[in-house]
Amino acid sequence: MTPAPNISNVTFFRPAKFYFSGFYNVLHVEYFYIFLCFVYIMTVVGNVLLLSVIFLVKTLHTPKYMIVFNLALTDLCGSTALIPKVLDTFLFDNRYIVYEACLCQMFFVLSFLSVQSWTLVTMAYDRFIAICFPLRYHSIVTKPAVAAILLFSWVVLLSLISCLVGLLDRLSFCGSLVIQSFYCDHGPTYQLACNNRFLNYVFICIFVVTVFLFPLILIVATYVCIAIALSRIASGEERVKALKTCTSHLILVTIFFLPFLGTNIAILTSYLHPNARMINSALTHTMPALLNPIIYSLKTEEVLDSIKKLYKNNRPSNITLSKKVTCI
Repeated sequence: MTPAPNISNVTFFRPAKFYFSGFYNVLHVEYFYIFLCFVYIMTVVGNVLLLSVIFLVKTLHTPKYMIVFNLALTDLCGSTALIPKVLDTFLFDNRYIVYEACLCQMFFVLSFLSVQSWTLVTMAYDRFIAICFPLRYHSIVTKPAVAAILLFSWVVLLSLISCLVGLLDRLSFCGSLVIQSFYCDHGPTYQLACNNRFLNYVFICIFVVTVFLFPLILIVATYVCIAIALSRIASGEERVKALKTCTSHLILVTIFFLPFLGTNIAILTSYLHPNARMINSALTHTMPALLNPIIYSLKTEEVLDSIKKLYKNNRPSNITLSKKVTCI
């Protein structure tokens, strides 16, 4: 049963609450939510560890790791905006969400997702300069330059998401209040409206182009330029060495964009079951945040060495020895 909407005037209906439908006829679906709980715990541990290492180790205070720090921060915040509410909704059967809380969750989930996308573009720019202009790398990719790029991304994307979510407030929800998803997903929520949605549709198109299509095109173009630059290198060993510096980023790009592309191609070419769409949505929002710190911890020697140094410096034996030396 859906809650009755509040009538603000004769033609405009604003609901008090929405209701999440969740998955359709899936046996033991609670195990999926327990899996999400595990994913969230590991995401928090991994990203907090990566953020702490970058913050504490001065040798990692470089433009490249400023970008990695930004990615880890958005991964952590994005998962926190989504997963705890999902667990509360379905594990504890609290399927109603207040209208304002729904828009708030939508804003934060979309904001952090958008910043993740453009952080991957910034990483591609870093690799492009490092490989195509190695002698000028340190003069082009500086801390102020990277800080300006990241700040600009945050400001523009937050403004875009504010408009996208804010425009929902002009819609009238006079029919069903059941969101066919497991969280306040913009698409299923927007489709519930019963008045003119053209302006909202325009901003949805702008959002898709700005957050998914344009960043992906830029990243592909960047790697085409990198491939051309590497083809001019005579030594095969040098090519492999240069490519190894890009593998972590390429894995992150694949993990982030592949679920989105798969979902939209399936929607355009055939019917996509709501359960499949929700699973893809869950993977898009949660798996990159889980895997990003693992990839940067296990595939980057600088981070691994920094973790080892921090561990050695903070071992109980070392702390005790330093105290004895101080006393002497």
